[in-house]
Amino acid sequence: MKFHLKTQQEITNLMDDEAAAIIANDRESSQRDLFDAIEGGNFPRWKLFVQIMPEAEASQTPYNPFDLTKIWPHGDYPLIEVGELELNRNPDNYFADVEQVAMSPANVVPGISFSPDRMLQGRLFSYGDAHRYRLGVNHHQIPVNAPKCPFHNYHRDGAMRVDGNSSNSVTYEPNSFNVFQEQPDFSEPPLSIEGAADHWNHREDTDYFSQPRALYNLLSAAEHQRMFNRIAGDMKDVPEFIQERQIALFREVHPEYGAGIAAALKALK
Repeated sequence: MKFHLKTQQEITNLMDDEAAAIIANDRESSQRDLFDAIEGGNFPRWKLFVQIMPEAEASQTPYNPFDLTKIWPHGDYPLIEVGELELNRNPDNYFADVEQVAMSPANVVPGISFSPDRMLQGRLFSYGDAHRYRLGVNHHQIPVNAPKCPFHNYHRDGAMRVDGNSSNSVTYEPNSFNVFQEQPDFSEPPLSIEGAADHWNHREDTDYFSQPRALYNLLSAAEHQRMFNRIAGDMKDVPEFIQERQIALFREVHPEYGAGIAAALKALK
C-alpha cells in the first residue's frame, strides 16, 4: 500500500529571483502564511489516497515496488480516496505540542504493517532510538504522544515514568489474575520473504530511466526550459568532467533532457 496526501490548496511555484525577494523580507513567510491561515479559519486540507497492490503482484512488476524512488502507475493501481487531513488549530504551547512530539513510522494502527522498503526498515528503529535519547524511554507517556483511548501492556519502570507504573499489578502474561490478555486480532500480519541472503549489486537489473522519462514527457516545453535552467544553475560550479558524466545520465532519460541541460550550462559560462 502507498499513501498519498493531495493538497486542496492552490499550488504556487516561485522562480529563483521571486523566492530570493520573499526570503529577503521574511525568512519565515511560509510558516507565517500557515499560521495566519489557521488563525483566520481558512484551514488547510489534504485529501488522503491509497494505492493497493496485491501481494502476489509485488514480485511480478518490472520495477521494485518497495523502492521509494519508484512510483506505482496509477493506471495499474488507481488512487482510492479514504479521508482528509485538516489542520485546524495552532499549537497553544510550542514546547509541549511541538518540541516534545515523537513521530515514528513504527506506530501503526491494526491492519497496517511494514514493507521491505529499506528506507522504512531503517527508520522503524532509528526514529524510536532518537526519541529515547531525546525524550527518554517513556516518551510515549508525554501528553502529546499518549494514546487517547485505553491502551494496556506490561511495560514497566524506566526513567520519567509518570502514569503510576500500573500500581502493583503483575508484569507478565499469561497470569492467573486476568489483568490484561494478549489480543491475537491485533498481531502483526506475516510478511512473505523469499530469496537468498547475499551481497546484492543494486546497479544491476534496475531500471533507473523509464519512470523519469515518463515524467519528462508529461512536462511542457516551458517547464522543460525552467528545469534545464534550474539544474544547470546548481551544476555550474561542478567540475566539468563530472558535469559530462551527469549529462550522460540525463541523456539516458531523454536525449533532449541531456541536450537542454548542456545548452543551459554553456549559456552560463
